[in-house]
Amino acid sequence: MARFGDSKDNHYKNGCNNMAHHKSAEKRIRQTESRTEINRARVSRIRTFIKRVEKAIESGSYTDAQKAFKDAQPEIMRGVTKGVIKLGTASRKVSRLSARVKALSTAA
Repeated sequence: MARFGDSKDNHYKNGCNNMAHHKSAEKRIRQTESRTEINRARVSRIRTFIKRVEKAIESGSYTDAQKAFKDAQPEIMRGVTKGVIKLGTASRKVSRLSARVKALSTAA
C-alpha cells in the first residue's frame, strides 16, 4: 500500500510537499525549481569571485589583487541586476574589497 507522498510523479520531487491542483500551479513549481537552481549557482559564482580577491589580498600581491578585483566587481553587480543580491549589499562588498586592495598598494 502506498503511503501519502510516495507518488511517482514530480509533486514530491526532492522532498517537496507542494501538491498543485492546477496546470498553471504545476508549471510555477517547475519554474521555481529551475530558477532556484540558477540563482544558487549565481550566488555561488559571486562568492567564488570574492574568495579569489581575498586570496590575492592575503598573498600580498597588489597586481593579482587588482586583477581579481576587476574581475569580481562586474560579477557582483551582475548579481544585483539578476536580483540575487541587493544593491546595498553589493556596494558594501565592492567598497570593502576596494579598500583592502587599495591598502595593499600603499603598503607595497
